Amino acid sequence: MKKAMTILYEVHGNLYVNLTNKCPCACTFCLRQTRDHMEESDSLWLEHDTTYEELVEALQQIDAATMEHYQEVVFCGFGEPTEALDVLLRGAAYIKEHYHKPVRINTNGLGSLINGEDIAPKLAGLVDTVSISLNTPDAEEYHKLVRSKFGDQSFSAMLQFAKECTKYVPHVVMTTVDTTISHEDEAACQKICDELGVKYRIRPWED
Repeated sequence: MKKAMTILYEVHGNLYVNLTNKCPCACTFCLRQTRDHMEESDSLWLEHDTTYEELVEALQQIDAATMEHYQEVVFCGFGEPTEALDVLLRGAAYIKEHYHKPVRINTNGLGSLINGEDIAPKLAGLVDTVSISLNTPDAEEYHKLVRSKFGDQSFSAMLQFAKECTKYVPHVVMTTVDTTISHEDEAACQKICDELGVKYRIRPWED
């Protein structure tokens, strides 16, 4: 496993932030099992968790024209970004102040379990979009797919996190991956999202 310090990388016209490789899940479909990078990035396996100072330094190395090109700054790397919540929040504040870019978090939705408290209020004013991996409408199947260290409480905690985020974050999205579940399950996911008051998105499969 080659390790580096790839803190920032580009995907689909957005700037992605790789804060940590820690994650409470061992998802059966995780891209980390089959690759060490994304598109044109170097290895996303980190030598150590990204510090706030390292993040700021990396951001400052991007010229203004390039930064202007990015539509969003997305906290998403080879780990769960809420595992590094303090750096995430401070980094989002820095990005808002200096670059005025929309900020998104791609998350498994277990940040409140990870941090031992409801973290949704902390996102207010710092995060524009939270994208949560729903994966499946069925709790039992979710546990088989995600294999969270938090066990059976994970599915309900993920749904509760999504609901809480609607109070503090303008855009809350829950996602599944195209072709991985049936159309019936997709309809069930839509119903869950409607009940929570969040948007449902079916993401394209990436191999």
